[in-house]
Amino acid sequence: MRGVTVLVVGDLVTDVLVAHAGPLAVGSDTEARITVGGGGQAANTAAWLARAGAGAVLVAAVGDDHAGRERIAELVAGGVRCAVRAHPGVATGSVVVLSSAGERTMITDRGAALLLDPVDVTAAVEAVTDGTHLHLSGYPLLHAGSRTGGLAALAAARERGLTTSVDAASAEPLRQLGARAFLDLLGPVDLLLCNADEAEVLGGTGTPAQQAAALTAVARNVVVKRGADGAVWVSRDAVVRSVAGVPVPPLDPTGAGDAFAAGLLAAWCSGAEPEAALAAGAALGAAAVQTVGARPR
Repeated sequence: MRGVTVLVVGDLVTDVLVAHAGPLAVGSDTEARITVGGGGQAANTAAWLARAGAGAVLVAAVGDDHAGRERIAELVAGGVRCAVRAHPGVATGSVVVLSSAGERTMITDRGAALLLDPVDVTAAVEAVTDGTHLHLSGYPLLHAGSRTGGLAALAAARERGLTTSVDAASAEPLRQLGARAFLDLLGPVDLLLCNADEAEVLGGTGTPAQQAAALTAVARNVVVKRGADGAVWVSRDAVVRSVAGVPVPPLDPTGAGDAFAAGLLAAWCSGAEPEAALAAGAALGAAAVQTVGARPR
């Protein structure tokens, strides 16, 4: 991945991962394995980009607290360059992730991530002179506090002539904001990534290829991530590419979509064709589901 540096903009939080084997015993006790570590869609993607051999710069906001310093240190140790502002008097965001082998549910307190500042974001994009691509997690766009920061990232990238991508982030917040409102925020982007639930919210009913085709009105290329069933890529030329999932025994799906995005971006930004980029994404996503937690070990 020589020469590829991706700026990733979005959340850096603490994940409290609760990995349980069976159904939750509501009102009683459920045995689980509980771990605490780094999370946040943007930060996870940056970590997996570094694992894939690409240059990765994370632009985010944390609290000026112990958790924020730990989260930054973890990323730096993993090869990620951090343009992360620490805000005094505000807690670093945190997420409780309830995870089983096939699904995960997140309970979120975004904390300082809501303070993503457009001035900080613009300065970071301008300062990273070797940046070739900007990837925006959709979470900043889904919340009023961080929305201007997300929009500033896209504007600064276009000003510098970088290619751009957006991950749709999460189905329920998309429903609450509204599909049209979210899509209107994007402007022209080179690549939009969605999982199956997000694609249904944004692209309506139909096959993944049909949903992706509908979304090429706002993005030049659209990828629908389908987990173990692989992924579909549709461009404005109406050509559909797809890749099968990599069959592996799943351990924890947390961060698998972020790893998929990282593998795909590392390959595509290096000049790979869509089919090869999809395959690289599927391979890194498969590695992620065999790891407990959202980050590479």
